[in-house]
Amino acid sequence: MRVLVNGTSLYIDIEGPGLVPDGDTMREAPTLLLLHGGPGHDHSIFKPDYGRLADVAQIVYVDQRGNGRSQDSDPATWNLDQWADDVHALCETLGITKPIVLGWSFGGTVAMNYASRYPDHPAKLILQSTVARWDRDLIVESFRAEGGEEAAMAAKALLTEGTMEAFAAYGRHCAPLYSPGPSFPSAADIQMMSRMIPNIGLTLSFLSGRPFDLRPALAAVRCPTLILAGSRDPITPLASAQEIADSLPPSVLAGYEIFEHSGHMIPGSEGERLMALLRSFIVE
Repeated sequence: MRVLVNGTSLYIDIEGPGLVPDGDTMREAPTLLLLHGGPGHDHSIFKPDYGRLADVAQIVYVDQRGNGRSQDSDPATWNLDQWADDVHALCETLGITKPIVLGWSFGGTVAMNYASRYPDHPAKLILQSTVARWDRDLIVESFRAEGGEEAAMAAKALLTEGTMEAFAAYGRHCAPLYSPGPSFPSAADIQMMSRMIPNIGLTLSFLSGRPFDLRPALAAVRCPTLILAGSRDPITPLASAQEIADSLPPSVLAGYEIFEHSGHMIPGSEGERLMALLRSFIVE
């Protein structure tokens, strides 16, 4: 379905009931709002894996402004503050109070900005494979460590030039490094990426655009926050996860979990542990 939010139409999907039988009454289930990566990707990357959590939360999937199946919108509105404001407005429109917000990659950056701009709004925050600042040098060095000089140069070109030629080279040399091991990408990974509706123009403009730094803003976060990071993630490196942990108020850091056998795509490499941690954090 589509919902009008801040002047644009966002595509959403919902999985699981909002009210569940509990003895002689109906109990309201927590809401898990999932923010996808990219930008320029869409919510389909969460399916079907995260649907396993629908027995403990009502899951709301959304294609963020400018992404996927949502309405074409003014590129001038494609910025972190607008995306964060859209999260708040979407919840207000749908009547969602105290959501648990999970952001993966770019979605995690949006989630951090949302939680700092509206600190009393979320119940909990889950930051999966994400960054609070865009450190191009760190990303280039991470790709060098995983894939050598060719991968490092392809990453640098994408992050500085933002051309279709650089994007194609990045796809050849860097995308296969998102998860360690020769089995990536698997047939399931390829199918998952094929299901997305990409906005490559948005991806290029964001990755090569003005750097951002949300670390000072994280001091405003008030809700329990869980950080999840792969130790061999070249695009949102482990050092970036540590920066997030160091920037949050110590009282809100509910957990910082490192997945030693994972890169950026934790569900495909250590999915059972990931889902167990998410389930525990949702219900606690």
